[in-house]
Amino acid sequence: MTPPDHAIAAERVFDGEVFLDDRAVLLRGERIIDVTTTPPPGVSVTRLPPGAILAPGFIDAQVNGGGGVLLNDDGSVEGLRRIAAAHRLGGTTGLLATLITDTRPTIARAIEGVAAAIQAGVPGLLGIHLEGPFLSPKRIGIHDPARLARFGEGDAALLTALGPRGITLVTLAPEEVPPGAVADLVARGARVCAGHTADDGAAIRRVLGEGLTGFTHLFNAMSQIGPREPGAVGVALAEEGAFAGIIADGHHVGDLQLRLALRLKGADRLMLVSDAMPPVGDVSDGFTLFGRRIRRDGNRLTGEDGTLAGAAITMAEAVRHMSGRGGASLGEALAMAALTPARFLGLDHRLGRIAPGFSADLVALGPGVSVTETWIGGVPTRPGDGT
Repeated sequence: MTPPDHAIAAERVFDGEVFLDDRAVLLRGERIIDVTTTPPPGVSVTRLPPGAILAPGFIDAQVNGGGGVLLNDDGSVEGLRRIAAAHRLGGTTGLLATLITDTRPTIARAIEGVAAAIQAGVPGLLGIHLEGPFLSPKRIGIHDPARLARFGEGDAALLTALGPRGITLVTLAPEEVPPGAVADLVARGARVCAGHTADDGAAIRRVLGEGLTGFTHLFNAMSQIGPREPGAVGVALAEEGAFAGIIADGHHVGDLQLRLALRLKGADRLMLVSDAMPPVGDVSDGFTLFGRRIRRDGNRLTGEDGTLAGAAITMAEAVRHMSGRGGASLGEALAMAALTPARFLGLDHRLGRIAPGFSADLVALGPGVSVTETWIGGVPTRPGDGT
């Protein structure tokens, strides 16, 4: 074995699936090379405090903003750096910057901004999530209805312009796109989720056959289960192979519904997302979204009419809520924040586990799932270190 250049030792290590006691994770460069009970002699060792947990870094597939920045308003390298840095303090070591419904020129700029930020090495940025503009006006949520669009010629190429430079995730309403649109997006390398949909279930079942693999923020902004029509929620819960993101912030989804979703989907298909907005990592009491004032009350964000407007939580807070009130064990909640999203994004060959050959993307957790340190590619950052 190639000698390690550093080790991180903890009383408890969650390897992505199970807890291990008294282990040392051996690192060389950006990679984990071994997990052992005893570090080799002469190797520099970071020892976590008693009771701390070392876990795979969290992966968030839905981050609209953070650090006072909204992707729709600022897709620059520096803006994306601030977003990623704000979420890293909550244990997120990998994220998809998320653009909510906007114009095609803004979509193009956001994609190129994400590409530039990845090229510049912004830590933790994995790609882009395009949430809209091909959504149902009946389930628009806080999105701007004036920016909704019909899927047309050239849109598949536009949405997948990031190409191999990063991950592309597209959320759309299946009933709002023509047959073959999802298949085209998937063929071009995108992952596709159903969201902001009013469909009774028929269109969703059709696009499952075209390659749809997930559902965006389960229960929210989608058709519900009826006595005869399953709606988006029913299809998401019944379709065993489909992934579903869920916002465990105490506002978007009730605790009983969290427990139901976990029981039906399991921790290997239900993944935590923050749906975070600019106030994460920022002291402001709100922000402006397309000319509408969004108010913050704790971690709850609403428009003036009371419509939920994303969330103001970190992934660590989502893990805490899911394991405290959502019916999950701590191990299940940690998997829902790391290995499950890694599987959904096709990155589970290098992210989401603490195992030889995997990237050294790690989070150290103290009491109450508090984040004390993170590593991305073996490089540490502690809360308070800044960007």
